[in-house]
Amino acid sequence: MSEPANRSLVGSAPVVIEPDWLGPTAFWQPRFFPLSAWVEHAPFAFWIADAVRPRVFAELGTHYGYSYFTFCEAFRRLGLETKSFALDTWQGDDHAGAYGEEVYEYVTGVNDREFGSSSTLLRGYFDDSVDQFADGTIDLLHIDGRHGYEDVLHDYESWRPKLSERAVVLFHDIAEHQEGFGVWRFWDEIKTRHPSFTFEHNHGLGVLGVGSELPETMVRFFEVAAREPERVRDAYARLGADLSAIVAGRDDDAAVRVALEERGAALEERGAELEHAEQLVAAAEAENLGLRQQLEAVRASTSWKLTAPVRKVSGVVRRRAD
Repeated sequence: MSEPANRSLVGSAPVVIEPDWLGPTAFWQPRFFPLSAWVEHAPFAFWIADAVRPRVFAELGTHYGYSYFTFCEAFRRLGLETKSFALDTWQGDDHAGAYGEEVYEYVTGVNDREFGSSSTLLRGYFDDSVDQFADGTIDLLHIDGRHGYEDVLHDYESWRPKLSERAVVLFHDIAEHQEGFGVWRFWDEIKTRHPSFTFEHNHGLGVLGVGSELPETMVRFFEVAAREPERVRDAYARLGADLSAIVAGRDDDAAVRVALEERGAALEERGAELEHAEQLVAAAEAENLGLRQQLEAVRASTSWKLTAPVRKVSGVVRRRAD
């Protein structure tokens, strides 16, 4: 075997590049790090974005947007023309908890600034938007909404007709067995019906090859992963752990990172408002200058000089009347 073409992110044991299931993109780092339970799956997200190269990507359940923006960033860096869609109520649920409007404002701010030309946020329940997608059009679907068994079953069955012949579906939280979580149960049922692979780290991530004409890279991924599952799991778990270490090293409080990004967005917006105000002031000054120039022209005119005695008499009459 040749020497490793790359190493894990913070200098742990070398990770050998394997084109069929681990490429250079797996070593990329996301630009945005909002609060998320998905942090350690970014290496695989970057890799599968390159492997599938979707024409349409949809995510059911976005919250602060870590996974969604990781995919959007991957598509942009790869030079793809992927149309991306994030679906969420942005109000919270039983597991994420309820939260305020600030979450949606943050996601909207990042989306508008960074990915507005290729990304669309669809606010509401998943069922509200499913009919906006033509059947057979989604190449990559990430399901991370409500985590009860009936919930994920409904989401998959509702969106199944929208999947293309090349489609791959990702399921988060398949390793969570605490009360209220039933994704693991659904995953146990569905994973034998199609080519699949199970990542167990970071709450678990299920990879399901639903399409009948999967991209060749994905076909090879499932073949290798079936033969050497622990090797594949170990490589991505280590890359994910390294990424978590980098996040922790940058800032121990993820909420601070979010606040700083929100503050930056607010400052940008405020700067735009100030620029607009300055333009209005400049326009007003220009208008005032024009009026002054017109008045000076009138005062310099012959008619103004000839009517000076009349204006003087009128002034005296007004003062006497007062």
